[in-house]
Amino acid sequence: MPDPTPLAYLELKTAQNLFGKAPAELAEIERDKVRALADRQYGLEARVLRSPEARDTLIPEVSLQAALDEVRKRYPETDDFNADLARNGLDPEGYLEALEREMKVEAILEKVGSRASQVAEIDVELYYQYHPDQFHRPETRRARHILVTINPELVENSETAARARIEAIAARLVKDPKRFEEQALKHSECPTALEGGQLGDMPQGKLYPELDASLFAMNPGQISAVLESPLGYHLLLCEAIQEARVLKLEQARGPIRALLERNRRRICQQAWMKQLQTA
Repeated sequence: MPDPTPLAYLELKTAQNLFGKAPAELAEIERDKVRALADRQYGLEARVLRSPEARDTLIPEVSLQAALDEVRKRYPETDDFNADLARNGLDPEGYLEALEREMKVEAILEKVGSRASQVAEIDVELYYQYHPDQFHRPETRRARHILVTINPELVENSETAARARIEAIAARLVKDPKRFEEQALKHSECPTALEGGQLGDMPQGKLYPELDASLFAMNPGQISAVLESPLGYHLLLCEAIQEARVLKLEQARGPIRALLERNRRRICQQAWMKQLQTA
């Protein structure tokens, strides 16, 4: 008979991961799916916890408390956390117990994964040789932008007013292009305004077509003419260009090794779990 506390915990996590909802908010078909997956997960975890590897696996109190504190930080007050637990069939003591159970299962699987064979240098080099497409990096443009939105319901954001505002900003930037970040912070209506309009390193095809075409025709340091997208009016600054390139083996060695190690740990864990299910 499954323990209702860890099962409620698994249903809560499954509902959040699959549907972004609490179990009580699920439709009937969603609830059935969540319960089936949680039941299956509970059974798998039970086998893991009965394994010989579980006997000497302990979760340090400090690690458990740190994990609990990380969850609690999402709530304004402890009472809010406790109330949310109650809505999902849990209490603080039961939640802590279920969290420790989850962490113990993860620790056991990590222990099993550590048995995987070591990745040799030749493995890294062969992966690099046989997966060349993974190491091509397209050209990117480091960009900033300023957005003035169009909203007919607001006088200051009518099409005419928005156009006048963006053109006034453009005129100031013609006189002093170095003010782009400052003008973005003051006038842009995009959340990136808080970072001076920073969009980061953009590959081709990520922005609206009107913006994308302009950005990839610009030189470093150049500011665009006023551009229009479904959001409104924009000004773009191309700060720098990173040419298309192929990562050298030395640059790719670390990520390749990490990928191969993850894959080998996962294969080792899957094989071990399969043995548990047939035992």
